[in-house]
Amino acid sequence: MLFKSLEFKNAYGQKVKIIEIPVLEEDNTYRFIVQSRLETLIAKVYWSREARCVYSFRDHLKRVLKWPVYEQIFKTDILKNNA
Repeated sequence: MLFKSLEFKNAYGQKVKIIEIPVLEEDNTYRFIVQSRLETLIAKVYWSREARCVYSFRDHLKRVLKWPVYEQIFKTDILKNNA
């Protein structure tokens, strides 16, 4: 799975970075959920005065989504016999 990161300055001039944003295909059923959650996180971070400068989108999704949905988005293929 590919991940993106996003870097910008918030309303108070602090440099903020959001990491571990999953890149999903156009026809993925969870694309809309990820996009809307990312927009809400960006809006929250943009107006925040918190001193944190790095946010993990993956951890944010882990907190706000139900576990089966989270697993479907970040599913990893387990290789048999470490092959």
